[in-house]
Amino acid sequence: MKQEAIIKSILSAAEARGREKTFCPSEIARELFPKDWRAHMQEVVDVAISLQMQGKVLITQKGKTIDIDHIKGPIRIRKT
Repeated sequence: MKQEAIIKSILSAAEARGREKTFCPSEIARELFPKDWRAHMQEVVDVAISLQMQGKVLITQKGKTIDIDHIKGPIRIRKT
């Protein structure tokens, strides 16, 4: 159930922002897990990676799509 909620939230945020605007995974974590959102950040990132592999979102750093096997530092998510 938790993973389904993360998927729904990521896809909803991506749709709302469109292809031009990105969002931070922490926005999803804070929305779904307001009391302990930091503990869920990796979960949100893992779901975003899965969604990128399915072609549903893009993960970027500094405005460029990155290799999801070598993520270091802050990332952003956007609609494909």
